[in-house]
Amino acid sequence: MKKGFYTIMSAQFFSSLADNALLVAAIELLKSTGAPPWQVPALTPMFALFYVVLAPFVGAFADAVPKGKVMFFSNAIKVLGCLFMLFGGHPLLAYAIVGLGAAAYSPAKYGILTELLPPSQLVKANGWIEGLTIASVILGIVLGGQLVGPHVSAMLLGFDLPGVDTGIDTAAEAAIASMILLYVIAAIFNLFIPRTDAPLQPIAHGPVGLVRDFSHCNARLWSDKLGQISLATTTMFWGVGGNLRVIVFAWAAAALGYSTTQASTLGGVVAIGTAVGAVVASVVMRLDRATSVIPLGIAMGVLIICLNFVGHVWLAVPFLVVLGALGGYLVVPMNALLQHRGHNLMGAGRSIAVQNFNEQACILGLGAFYTGMTKFGLSAFGAIAAFGLVVMCTMEIIRRWHRRNLVHHRDEVERLLAIARSDHS
Repeated sequence: MKKGFYTIMSAQFFSSLADNALLVAAIELLKSTGAPPWQVPALTPMFALFYVVLAPFVGAFADAVPKGKVMFFSNAIKVLGCLFMLFGGHPLLAYAIVGLGAAAYSPAKYGILTELLPPSQLVKANGWIEGLTIASVILGIVLGGQLVGPHVSAMLLGFDLPGVDTGIDTAAEAAIASMILLYVIAAIFNLFIPRTDAPLQPIAHGPVGLVRDFSHCNARLWSDKLGQISLATTTMFWGVGGNLRVIVFAWAAAALGYSTTQASTLGGVVAIGTAVGAVVASVVMRLDRATSVIPLGIAMGVLIICLNFVGHVWLAVPFLVVLGALGGYLVVPMNALLQHRGHNLMGAGRSIAVQNFNEQACILGLGAFYTGMTKFGLSAFGAIAAFGLVVMCTMEIIRRWHRRNLVHHRDEVERLLAIARSDHS
């Protein structure tokens, strides 16, 4: 791997670490202020909101500006979101602002991989970036849980600046303030990301032109016989994964009676499994065999439903590890295949923006679905069962879709797989 790759990894680690710790802090802030229960699962779709709204613009922006600068400014936006949450802004709105920074960050983060590395290293690079991102999810969720816990929060609240009243009086507020430091560290790494030789692509004139360009890119990727399958699969995976972090908190409270701090450790367990699956997939999977992992998505839906029957922590830990591992093994080759097809069809930033739009729209849709079930009185167990059923059925539809492509468009699919095979070798 080139030297700049590890700088990207470091920046991604600290930014993602803060994102996930902030989620736990926001959950605790909502609970401690007596917010309605439905607002907790609403955090996930609020974070996804700007990914969907700004998708036509952030991809083009990432292709028109050096990606290291895009990532730096994105972390600055996340800091503003933290400050807004810290000083009286509604947690849902503040978390949406952090999501705005993340929306701008993602096309640059993934797009620079296709500019910096050859196609033969994309699966391995995705294994590294997903594995490290998931490691940051593990540590971030656990870190957030500890920061809002009684011991660490007492230490943080014990620090006083002479003559300065910060207004930070609760465990959740102290945890949110700590996130600012992590975002600053990530921004410093962003400054050292190398400029690649890839030419910058001019932005289409005006918002109408950008929307038209984005719509064309979206349609082009969905019409590609491999791109559409990898896009549909990764879309469902991230829709599930984005909401599963919050669902685990609800399940742990209902099934095990866990607090926010205790539940955060189980969220970390899911991420451990995902990291293991991602690393294994990066070693054993090839780009041209990526579609063979689709049935694992159906198994994920079944396991989510079975989560309702787990009532002891000794069973919950290995169960959640397996659930995470299936997802990690599924997403790495499919994500690499999607990046490969997108890079061949359009600019790297544009293809990642299309990917983000669809994935975050799925997170938003599934999150709104789960939030609605919670708001209208469905129990945590009932909502989890309905959520798992949707996942299972959707992945079965995708499996049949791919089989139909193999039957009716075999020549085209084999040609695209041959391209992936030659680029991988």
